[in-house]
Amino acid sequence: MKARILVVDDEESIREFLDIMLKKEGYEVSCVEDGERAIDALKKKNFHLVISDLQMPKVTGIELLDFCRQNYPGVLFMMITAFGTTESAVDAMKKGAYDYITKPFKIDEVRINIANALRTLTLESENRVLRKELQKEYTFQSLVGDSEAIHKTFDLIRRVSQSPTNVLITGESGTGKEMVAKAIHFNGPLKDRPFVTVNCGAIPENLMESEMFGHKKGSFTGAINDKEGMFEVADGGTLFLDEVGELPLSIQVKLLRAIQERIIRRVGAIDDIKIEVRIIAATNRELEKMISTAAFREDLYYRLNVINIRTPALRERREDIPLLANHFLQKYNQKMNKAIGGISQDAMEILKKYNYPGNVRELENVIERTVALEPGSTILPESLPPFVMTPTGRRLASSQEIEVGDDGLDLERVIGQIEKELLIKAIHRANGVKKQAAKLLGITFRSMRYRCDKYGLGGPGDDELDSDD
Repeated sequence: MKARILVVDDEESIREFLDIMLKKEGYEVSCVEDGERAIDALKKKNFHLVISDLQMPKVTGIELLDFCRQNYPGVLFMMITAFGTTESAVDAMKKGAYDYITKPFKIDEVRINIANALRTLTLESENRVLRKELQKEYTFQSLVGDSEAIHKTFDLIRRVSQSPTNVLITGESGTGKEMVAKAIHFNGPLKDRPFVTVNCGAIPENLMESEMFGHKKGSFTGAINDKEGMFEVADGGTLFLDEVGELPLSIQVKLLRAIQERIIRRVGAIDDIKIEVRIIAATNRELEKMISTAAFREDLYYRLNVINIRTPALRERREDIPLLANHFLQKYNQKMNKAIGGISQDAMEILKKYNYPGNVRELENVIERTVALEPGSTILPESLPPFVMTPTGRRLASSQEIEVGDDGLDLERVIGQIEKELLIKAIHRANGVKKQAAKLLGITFRSMRYRCDKYGLGGPGDDELDSDD
């Protein structure tokens, strides 16, 4: 769809020039000679951009800008001003104008400014759509479960979401801590404000301060521009500190100051910046134990842990497994354009008995894998991954339980079976990262790679191909 632009100027030559130039660029253009006619045009037609002269009789450009901001806040506004009198145009930008252009016009400059303005409008529109989708995705109806444990969690989320109080979400990996954080944000009064996530365990310590609080140009090698930190990006909204237990002590001190005083300071700066941010933190670590070993500040803990929400492990709410499994089945049916009708009773019993060390995330991964590989219309026990079978009572046999009969046994086969099951368990515990699985088994990555090839467990991930350890 063509962008619709309204040009407002009392000089006919200016109107004609912009009309010809903008139509050549492919825009739909309307031109009027004063602010009164501009208001009439805005009432009759939807415009994406208004380009208005600053000085006009009857209704000035500033008055027209005020009218647009009050009645058509989604319309971008650009001001036309004479060369040497840009101070008023700057004031207009403070009132909400996107930019200004000066007379006499430089055609390329005008063309670029307008294209940038309309690109900004497109991005803002896309962000509104994405925000609505996020709000829809993280409504309470999207949180699946009917157990008493999960209902208690839902009730706490509902109450907490309506206040700006800091929240600490605790629980094992894979229990949905980030989903709870987003449910709190998108179901409360801050839902139209930013939700910014910082993974505290994924950012190198030497970059953490810059990521959190920003930096000034030249403050360190590589700081070629000023940079906003996550606190500034999240200003007015929610900052989600995922895996907060991984924060180094040096950053904990600065985080405490930011929370207590509601100010931050960029790296290399001398001025403080006021911020208004709600903090939601999450961790799978026991912060109380970390406090006892001086690995986590006690004062910061109490600032974060105003309200605690514990996400229950999946083994604590096994009655939710069928609901979750069918929910993920429908999700991946749709994603993979499949039509698997359901999960057989025997397969569901196996799913219900498994312990899920990776919790809901692990169950989702199991269903995604099964849907991808299932050739039929129903998920059967043999469709499930091998490791799901082992914790259902089919534990590994000890040497005392293996009988050597008169006919003997195939030692290589028995040992191979045990080795394969242990490899599968370790890979699963390491969330598919074979380098980490090798460490869990106390073997080198080269040895892990050989054994995976031997038992047909797939090759290493892309990030592991060059490892020699």
